[in-house]
Amino acid sequence: MVKTVKDSQQIAPTDFELYLFHEGTLYESYHMLGAHVAEVGGEKGVRFAVWAPHAKAVSVAGDFNDWDGSKHRMQKVKDSGIWVLFVPGLRAGELYKYEITGPKGEKFLKADPYAFYSEVRPRTASIVHDLGKYKWHDHRWMAHKAKYDPYHEPMLIYEMHFGSWKKKENGDFYTYREIADMLIGYVADHGYTHIELMPIMEHPFDRSWGYQITGFYAPTSRYGKPDDFMYFIDKCHQNGIGVILDWVPVHFCKDAHGLGRFDGTPLYEPADPDKAERPIWGTYNFDFQKPEISSFLISNAIFWMDVYHIDGFRVDAVSSLIYLNHDRGDAKKITNQCGGDVNLEAVAFLKKLNEAVFKKFPHALMMAEEATAWPLVTAPTYAGGLGFNFKWNMGWVHDVLRYMQTAEEKRQEVHDFLTFSMHYAFSENYVLPFSHDEVVYGKRSLLNKMPGDFSQKFANLRLLYAYFMTHPGKKLLFMGSEFGQFDEWKDLTQLDWNLFEFETHQKFFRFTKDFNDFYKEMRSLWRLDHEQESFEWIDPNNSRQSIIVFIRRGKRKGDYCIVLCNFSKVAYEKFRIGVPSYGKYIEIFSTDDERFGGGGLLNKNAIQVDKKPFHNQPYSMEISIPPLSAVIFKKLTAKRRRGGKK
Repeated sequence: MVKTVKDSQQIAPTDFELYLFHEGTLYESYHMLGAHVAEVGGEKGVRFAVWAPHAKAVSVAGDFNDWDGSKHRMQKVKDSGIWVLFVPGLRAGELYKYEITGPKGEKFLKADPYAFYSEVRPRTASIVHDLGKYKWHDHRWMAHKAKYDPYHEPMLIYEMHFGSWKKKENGDFYTYREIADMLIGYVADHGYTHIELMPIMEHPFDRSWGYQITGFYAPTSRYGKPDDFMYFIDKCHQNGIGVILDWVPVHFCKDAHGLGRFDGTPLYEPADPDKAERPIWGTYNFDFQKPEISSFLISNAIFWMDVYHIDGFRVDAVSSLIYLNHDRGDAKKITNQCGGDVNLEAVAFLKKLNEAVFKKFPHALMMAEEATAWPLVTAPTYAGGLGFNFKWNMGWVHDVLRYMQTAEEKRQEVHDFLTFSMHYAFSENYVLPFSHDEVVYGKRSLLNKMPGDFSQKFANLRLLYAYFMTHPGKKLLFMGSEFGQFDEWKDLTQLDWNLFEFETHQKFFRFTKDFNDFYKEMRSLWRLDHEQESFEWIDPNNSRQSIIVFIRRGKRKGDYCIVLCNFSKVAYEKFRIGVPSYGKYIEIFSTDDERFGGGGLLNKNAIQVDKKPFHNQPYSMEISIPPLSAVIFKKLTAKRRRGGKK
């Protein structure tokens, strides 16, 4: 936890801390910098420390001195660029900022880059907060996490935006504690293993959704105090739910109280304005040529895992980190010292980040949102990789949604969009993300992307969900998609909970819950998610009928299921498919089940296999196939006849 200073010698950082900070390897710099409740020489107060190397002078201003910085001037520590001050008598809850005198004599106020708590926007002061008061009750989860193997376990991630999952009748936000009491049971009951939160770090503008940050060390005060957010995470863990945060190390917003031109000069951003600017977002990039930026950001990742027990990060916009010109939004082209497009220092930062995180938290989840073909994103750094352990498979999402939005009668022309992913599915450890990015800015909801009439839209969406859940890779679904939200995500209002009044949405909600439970029971759907032997095509080439058939295998011999997806509106009787072994097969799941809103064309009886080779398999069987549906079969065994587990 955050340290308490108990003697005067610890007011200033040690020479070793300063050395590591300027080397870019002080990975718990939140102990050294920021505002800390402390005791010095028997007096209780607050110790302040800030990095502002180009400032002529720095003071602490707040309510306690009528915002007059001349009353509490900070002292510069040697030539370190770090300024410190201990103010006796101050306590947690005090508002403060740093009054900085820039190189040209100009004075301005800045929020603390290491503040643990901030005023509710539009106010911008930092607030002294003691993070060591909360009593955790997630010991069982933390012990479980120490033995958790994310690669060979089911992973179902529920992505959500805190401010729009549910709102009060008057439009106000629910607090961290209030949401915990509503959300966590809902997510756990629906079978999800993790919640992924869009950024909750302090940010000034609601509609940036947290992706333009001013307070990297402070959970936003919109929803309550830091201890309230700890309560939320604690309750998730007590209910067996992991928590993943969206984390944004690529850029920061330009608001006057934030990191931009922090000491009167470009400090957190590059001095070169072309390299500093991110025109498409109107923000500043971080300057990874400065080692201190690595200390700041890597410490931030460690901080959330250390102090808040966070289980992992989805690292935002990795492509914009590793490429100088990715998503710039203007015509300028920037090159590195070798004349190329790669941000060499940012690549080095990512490797250092992952090495540091996994050294301290070996079972962390580090997920890259990386949209290009950069190789070895999830390979260890010693093997030439970036060192993440998961990558979002955005190529699969793009292709499969393009396919699903094609009218059924024309899908045979774009069949490759369904099958191409298997050429690279095991090149990285993938997460398949149906995220917020797919349902905003006029892109429509998943349901409304589907072609056809009302009934066919739901049939298509059940089929898409089944392919999503049976395709290799871990799973992520954005909030509202679990009950077939018809409108795209509206960030200013809550989800359309009124849809539960309609039977069709109730049945779709039951479908996603039952499929989530089915997925977790079927070890063959996740046990070898990132290994080639987990998948085998039976028939990938039936573009004429828009049908694919494949096998998902588990680790044990005979642990497999057969999945058939029919993307056409045509039903088939006595449709022959190849199977790998002789005996009887039973249908164990169908998206056409009437319970889910389907037509009810099921294979209700066990199916005897024929000794007739087909689809390059030694045996085959005839089945019924409903339209716009997925059906899943498993070989009938003595264990299953006795009621054994799937």
